Amino acid sequence: MDKDSIILILCSLGIAQGLFLCGYLLSLKKGNVLGNQLLSLILIGLILRIGKSILHVYLDLSPWQRNMGLGGILLVGPSLWWYGKVLLFKLKTLPKSAYLHLIPFGLFELLCWLIPNDGQLWAYLTYYAVFVHLAVYIVLAIRTLKFGSPLASKVAIRWFRNLVIGVGLIWFFYIGNILGIVPFYIGGALFFSFLVYVFSFLMLKQHTFTLEKYVNTTVDPKEVRLIINKLERLFTTEATYLQPNMNLASVSEQLQVTPRALSQAINEALHMNFSEYVNSHRITKAKQLLVHPDYAEEKIATIAYDVGFNNPTSFNIAFKAITKITPTQYKKGHITAVKSS
Repeated sequence: MDKDSIILILCSLGIAQGLFLCGYLLSLKKGNVLGNQLLSLILIGLILRIGKSILHVYLDLSPWQRNMGLGGILLVGPSLWWYGKVLLFKLKTLPKSAYLHLIPFGLFELLCWLIPNDGQLWAYLTYYAVFVHLAVYIVLAIRTLKFGSPLASKVAIRWFRNLVIGVGLIWFFYIGNILGIVPFYIGGALFFSFLVYVFSFLMLKQHTFTLEKYVNTTVDPKEVRLIINKLERLFTTEATYLQPNMNLASVSEQLQVTPRALSQAINEALHMNFSEYVNSHRITKAKQLLVHPDYAEEKIATIAYDVGFNNPTSFNIAFKAITKITPTQYKKGHITAVKSS
């Protein structure tokens, strides 16, 4: 099998997988339905554009067919921007003005047989205009990330940021090709295939597409603050986080709230999940013990167990995730600082 055949198969599989994802997203009736619909529009727009690229390499397409594929880019930008707003600001409906942003896409598709696509000046100007349109919305999406709602979870922010980067790289592949920076025209299609398989992996892990598990429920801000205050008092006065077998259910029972209410309160007020919150307290305590004279001769494993971890490996991973260094490095750094002073 030659290189062209392999590339064709990979790109075609990416398109097929993209269509599968669209169908899956549109079939979801729970969670962030509006967000899933917008995400499917992003995929549809990219599929139109990528599909045109694949067919254009191997078939002689008519100008109107090439324009239909090119017009998909006009769908991607607005859908990406509004998806970010829905995801980070937890919008349940779109304002009517949002649909105005889809007019360029609709007109481009309706008039595809009239728009020049013959390699002449006006055809190039049209091509550039379409990708400038996407660039504007990528900038708007970045601004949405920068000034996103303080209630947005870290997971949602990270997911949307990666999505923006992915769309931005596809934009770069095509603009780079026409400018002569990227010589590999089909590169955009190959990258899309990679991107869509990453989406599929996240879907199978039941992670990305359940980001908005609380989107259809609300907790009064005062109640959120009350729950967090009770939680802080429990952890401060009773050091509950030191118990190795504690979990969301046991803590919520002590606070006399439902596990869902406690989880949502931590998510909305502190922008982390329950495990991250517990680990933050455990690591803070561990940092104290690592430099305490009474623990100078103790092994790291002993401290791991004393602060509530079930094994040293989990402790090391959690410690480095929060402090960016290992417990041993933290302890040595403190000893060095003391000697130098």
